[in-house]
Amino acid sequence: MRFGPRRPNLKIMLRARTTGRLKRSIKRAVIPWYGKKGVGWVKNPKRALYNKIYRKTTFSIWDIFK
Repeated sequence: MRFGPRRPNLKIMLRARTTGRLKRSIKRAVIPWYGKKGVGWVKNPKRALYNKIYRKTTFSIWDIFK
């Protein structure tokens, strides 16, 4: 498990910021559980636990400037 700052990835940051509202609305209409809170624990509890711990033990460089 990682501790401390995460390394920034510009490609992933750009994709996350430019994923369109239309694409999300289509996925919400087609996939019943898309965007719902807590579905990660149902689908894959091991990954959900890892992600929860990872988000608590690391921080982004951009969090420093906030």
